[in-house]
Amino acid sequence: MAYVATYFNWKVPTGHGASIDTTTPAGKLVFGIFATLSEFERELISERTRAGLAAARARGRKGEAPFKMTVAKVRPAMAAMGKPKTKVADLCRELGVTRQTLYRHVSPTGNLREHGRKLLHRKRG
Repeated sequence: MAYVATYFNWKVPTGHGASIDTTTPAGKLVFGIFATLSEFERELISERTRAGLAAARARGRKGEAPFKMTVAKVRPAMAAMGKPKTKVADLCRELGVTRQTLYRHVSPTGNLREHGRKLLHRKRG
C-alpha cells in the first residue's frame, strides 16, 4: 500500500523550525519519502517475522501456546464440578485456568464437553 502525498494537504508543525507542508512540492517530496521509508520498514519487519517462523519450524517448534488445561487437570475438574458445593472461582484458581477455559472443557454438572473429550483422546507425541 503506497501513500500518495497528493491526496493530503497537511501542514505538520514539529517544532524548532521543522515542518512538513504537503501543499508545496518540497513538502510532498518529503512526505512521499517518509511514506516510502515507512512502507519499506514494514516490509522488512514482515520478512524478518516470516524468516523467524520458518527457522522455528525447522527447529521443530509449531508456534502454538501450550494448552492450559491438561489431562491431569480435567479429571479433578470433572470430579469437583459434579459436586454442588464446589466454588468455581476457587477451582479455577487451584487449577490455574480461567473460568472460560474450565467451562470449555467441563460442564457445570461435571460432564466432559467437546474440548475435554479432544484433550483426553488426543494422540500423544
